[in-house]
Amino acid sequence: MKPLGRIFPLAVLVGAAGLAFSALAQVPEFRDSRTGKIWTPELSEAVNPDGSPKTNVDRAFDPRSQTARIEGVVVQRPRANLMGTVPMTAGPSVPIVGLDAPTLQAIPGQHWLTVLYVTNNSSATVDVVVGCNFTNQGQRVFETRVIVPPAGPGERLGVPVRGPQTDLFVDKVLCMVMAPI
Repeated sequence: MKPLGRIFPLAVLVGAAGLAFSALAQVPEFRDSRTGKIWTPELSEAVNPDGSPKTNVDRAFDPRSQTARIEGVVVQRPRANLMGTVPMTAGPSVPIVGLDAPTLQAIPGQHWLTVLYVTNNSSATVDVVVGCNFTNQGQRVFETRVIVPPAGPGERLGVPVRGPQTDLFVDKVLCMVMAPI
């Protein structure tokens, strides 16, 4: 899969037919198209901002009429994998932080998963917050803020992001850099 480049906001459409149940029950391997590194993300648990457990919501069988959504914004602090280093090219036409094509897939019986590739194009260490919205037919189903571990000069990180449980239908994920800190 070729990266879409540094497009903000970055969206990926996913064909829902067959995808939701085609993934293996285990966490899949990913290949970074830029560095060629193959890796398996380590997933951590997502929690609601107030620390409370997620509540059950009504789930629809027809994806077009699904009205279920998870309220609030879930904050995640996933572990990132170092994919390698890239030239430090930040400047007037290149952003300090690049965000490449997230992939979206379902881990059956568990949750949706998207993998982001965050690239630090500068010569300084940066802390990044990425916002992701998982949607169905344009309606928000799940919103999360991802606090990415610090990226050193020129580092490219692979970051796994948990979505909602797979019994909620998701057909698109939109992610964008909220703030390099």
